[in-house]
Amino acid sequence: MKTLIAGTLALALAACASPPRGTGDLGLVVERAAGRVMLIETSGRTALGRVEGLGDLSHAAAVFSRDGRYAYVFGRDGGLTKVDLLRARIAARVIQAGNSIGGAISQDGSLIAVANYKPGGIRLFDARTLEPLAEIPTGAKVVGIADAPGNRFVFSLFEAGEIWIVDASAPRAPVVTRLRDIGRQPYDGFVTPNGRHYIAGLFGEDGLALVDLWNPDKGARRVLDGYGRGQEPLPVYKMPHLRGWAVAGRYIFLPAIGRHEVLVLDSVTWTEAGRVAVHGQPVFAVAQPGGRRVWVNFAFPDNGVVQVIDVAALRVVKELRPGRAVLHMEFTPRGEQAWVSSRDDGAVVVYDGASFAELARLPAESPSGIFLTSRGAMTGF
Repeated sequence: MKTLIAGTLALALAACASPPRGTGDLGLVVERAAGRVMLIETSGRTALGRVEGLGDLSHAAAVFSRDGRYAYVFGRDGGLTKVDLLRARIAARVIQAGNSIGGAISQDGSLIAVANYKPGGIRLFDARTLEPLAEIPTGAKVVGIADAPGNRFVFSLFEAGEIWIVDASAPRAPVVTRLRDIGRQPYDGFVTPNGRHYIAGLFGEDGLALVDLWNPDKGARRVLDGYGRGQEPLPVYKMPHLRGWAVAGRYIFLPAIGRHEVLVLDSVTWTEAGRVAVHGQPVFAVAQPGGRRVWVNFAFPDNGVVQVIDVAALRVVKELRPGRAVLHMEFTPRGEQAWVSSRDDGAVVVYDGASFAELARLPAESPSGIFLTSRGAMTGF
C-alpha cells in the first residue's frame, strides 16, 4: 500500500513539474548546418529545445500529423524522421533514398509520401510506424509534391516534363495518372488551398502548367504563357519556391524566374492580373493570413531584404532588413506574427504582422525553414 501511494505521489509531482500542454502554437526551425531542429512556441515567442541527429538538412522540409504532435522531416540525405514535439525527441527514422527533396502527408493523415531525386520516384510510408507501403518509380527527379483531396498526391517530373497524380486510397496498390507534355523542366508546384488546382512552375520556358484536379482527364493548360516577353532572363542563383501560401483571395502571387518581379495570377479567369516590381529575384512570395499583404524574400546577392506588397494597391509598401541571407518566412495561423530566418546572422526574427515592429530575435545556428503545426490542418502544406 505504501509503495502504491509513493508511486502515485511521484506521478503527481512529475505532472506538476511538466504540466500538459497543447501543440497548436508549436513549430520547428531547421538548423541546417547542425543537422537538427529547434522547437519553438509562438505564444511566448521562445525556443523550447532542440532535437539532434536528423542528418543532412541542407534542403529540409516538414509536414505535421493532424493532431500537431509529430513533425515529419525530409532530409537531403534521403532521411525521413518522425519528431515528437512534446517529448523533444526522434520517434522514428528511416533512410529511404539517396537524395530526397521533400514530401507530403495524406488528407486523412495516415500516409507520408517522400519525393526523391535519387533514384527518383516517390515512396509511401505508414505515418504511425514509418513502415514502407509502396514505391512508385518515375525515371526522373520528383519536384513539387503536394497532397490533394481523396488521399492523392500530385507532383512533377523535372526531366520528363510531366505531372503525375497518385491515388493512394489503397496505399499498397496506388493508382497513377500521368499527364504528359506539360512544359519544359517543371521545377516546383503546389495545390491551391481549396484542393482543386495544381500549378507547376516551368524553368525551361516562360509560363506555368495548370491542372484542374476535378477534371484531370482534360490535362494541363498553360497560364502566364510568355510572361518574359522575349527578354533575356537574369542568371538564377536560387530556384523560387511555390506553395499554397502564395494565394491571397482570388489572386496568386508567383516569383518570376530570372526577373525582379512578382507575377499576379487571377485564379478565377487564370489570366495575368498585374506585376509588382521588387528588390531582387524573388524566392518566396507568402500571403499573410487575411490576404491583404504578401511578404517576399530574395535570392543572392539581394537576400538580406524582405519586402511587403499591398494586395489592393499591387505595390511594395514596406521593406525590412532582418539580417543576412533571409531563407524562409512563416506566419502564425491568424497572421499576427511573421517568423523570418536569417541564416548568416544566426537568428530567427519575429515581427508584428500589423506594425512590422520586431518582437523577438532568437539565436539559431544557420536557420533555414520554419514550420508551424498549423500546417497540419491545411491542404497542400
